Amino acid sequence: MLDAAGSFSPAGAETAPPEVFELSWTLFGELCRALALRVYGGYDPDLVIGIATAGVLPGAVIADILQVDFYSMKITRRSAGETPQLLGTAPVQAQGRRVLLVDEITTSGDTLRLALATLRDVLPAEIRTATVFCRTTGYAPDFHALATDDLVVFPWDRQVIEDGELVVHPRYRGAIEE
Repeated sequence: MLDAAGSFSPAGAETAPPEVFELSWTLFGELCRALALRVYGGYDPDLVIGIATAGVLPGAVIADILQVDFYSMKITRRSAGETPQLLGTAPVQAQGRRVLLVDEITTSGDTLRLALATLRDVLPAEIRTATVFCRTTGYAPDFHALATDDLVVFPWDRQVIEDGELVVHPRYRGAIEE
């Protein structure tokens, strides 16, 4: 049977599970380079702020490529649907400067909105946002490397230690191979 978008879906299926996009470290590096080039072509930041924890990785890479200072601010969200919580303050070094705010992915935009509101308190000259991935609907950052609705498995998030062994992260079990 065809769904509303004209795609095939099995009879009785409500929605198909998302495709899984397992990101390698190599591809992560290439996407960060592509994102840095996009930023360079449209914005001249004085500094980059990565949203900890996962936004620190692309933020640091992009800051290094652009040859600007890097800072972080910690915002956490333990699970999908949970409201993000600020666990610190915005770097005061952003005052009066052009800032690029970086996270690894955006869906609803809640984390970026909280970071933007907090960052505005230190009075930067300008703020732009960038993410490695964004969804095809929802919050759109100023810059992104790739838009996808796939389940993105980042290389740093694929495995965790349980009982002294590296195993597939519980949130990805059943979606990716061990």
